[in-house]
Amino acid sequence: MATIDLNLPAGVRWTAWESPVAQARGLAAQVAEQLRAALAERGHALLAVSGGRSPVAFLEALSGEALDWSRVSVTLADERWVPESHPDSNAGLVRRHLLKGAAANALFCGLYHAAASLDEAAAIADRQIGELPLPIDVLVLGMGDDGHTASLFPASPGLPEALDPASARRCLPAWAPSVPRQRLTLSRALLAASRVQLLAIQGDGKLATLKAALAADDEQRMPVRAFLRAPLSIHWCP
Repeated sequence: MATIDLNLPAGVRWTAWESPVAQARGLAAQVAEQLRAALAERGHALLAVSGGRSPVAFLEALSGEALDWSRVSVTLADERWVPESHPDSNAGLVRRHLLKGAAANALFCGLYHAAASLDEAAAIADRQIGELPLPIDVLVLGMGDDGHTASLFPASPGLPEALDPASARRCLPAWAPSVPRQRLTLSRALLAASRVQLLAIQGDGKLATLKAALAADDEQRMPVRAFLRAPLSIHWCP
């Protein structure tokens, strides 16, 4: 594999995997190792994962990792405001591909709630996230071609509050440019406090987006830039 020249900030680590299969397996092994370390040190572990199509192979691989899942809590970095039965639900994705076999013993805390409004649903999720053993032990983020991560979209209403590093909010309403537009997202303040932070991306298009985010000087235009700092570890494959 050709050497990739990236001007990464100090402390940000880079791993290039040879294929999506290798990335999924390698990332799952690293996440499981970090969860075991958290269990050994604190007796419990909190994992936050992202949705979409790309994480499916990783979630499948992670579900087969041997660890005491009964002491692991799992939540989402973001969610579409749709019921778990909806095909766009990140919670449904996690239940199908991660929470099965021994991993079904994990405690799952989703973000979706059938409330009267998106704001009310975010407030309920905020309270429930606050009952988890924070901070997050292991966070796995993805990134869109527009530079969004979680559901922190460029030019989205409420983005300045969601990206405020001093915000006391844990979960906020968010709006995506694509259907379903109504989303729920964990805040930058909560995500950036995670002990282990991983960003998984695939393909030359995402690599180009990453380079643009590294060169950008505006987190509002490229929200993923807010996380491109230590202790982030970036995992890429062609």
